Amino acid sequence: MHIGFIGCGNMATAMIRGMISSGVVKSNDVVASDVYEPLLTKAQEDLEIHVTQDNKKVVYDSNVVILAVKPQYYSSVIEEIREVAGNTIFISIAPGKTLHDMEELFQSEVKLVRTMPNTPAMVNEGMTAFCPNRAVTDPEIGQVKTLLEAFGKAEPISESLMASVVAVSGSAPAYVYLFIEALADGAVREGMSRDQAYTFAAQTVYGSAKMVLDTKLHPGVLKDMVCSPGGTTIEAVSALEEAGFRPAVLKAMKACVDKAKNM
Repeated sequence: MHIGFIGCGNMATAMIRGMISSGVVKSNDVVASDVYEPLLTKAQEDLEIHVTQDNKKVVYDSNVVILAVKPQYYSSVIEEIREVAGNTIFISIAPGKTLHDMEELFQSEVKLVRTMPNTPAMVNEGMTAFCPNRAVTDPEIGQVKTLLEAFGKAEPISESLMASVVAVSGSAPAYVYLFIEALADGAVREGMSRDQAYTFAAQTVYGSAKMVLDTKLHPGVLKDMVCSPGGTTIEAVSALEEAGFRPAVLKAMKACVDKAKNM
């Protein structure tokens, strides 16, 4: 399988690195383009992939092309490549660009998969939602899922839920980083060094998330397992609830969804 990337920024390089390191593709089977030549030079040196500034060449040379440019550039990029689209599968990673939007830009029936990855893809722990259009066959959907799982987990989802995905996954790492920072600040206030506080906080969040995924237990059950009667944890949980912890998260997610729907 030959994979192309139009756009070679942080998310694209994370995806490429994951695909290569997992063995899904070989570096020699990847080609990327970007208007910013230093990005291409770095990608070529670090990942040993083919690079070009010709977007059409990326399409010609690839079975699957990931559109990894900012949403405002989709129109001009698709206008440039639509005449050579052929049977290529195009994967979008831009928020706010619906399958219908892209079909209208291509002006013909093409194979399209809309996705929403997140930045933990950079450490092969990403979470990606995807939804294909009707032109993509079941075997091709399987191929796309394999590519996306090279840098984390991937789940099919109805396009109508994509704004929810932005809130719970695409933008959510930022909320988690705020929480980790707050945990570390609390430890520093009690005398712990900043570096050690971040290690304790980050590992605790990582391990807690892994318990949810591995045990399949409801988060409330896992929370109750930590909360001994009259203990320190239930005291802390009570303080969080009193401060509006859950409503604050829900309010943030609603703001994120509203923004995503209006992009």
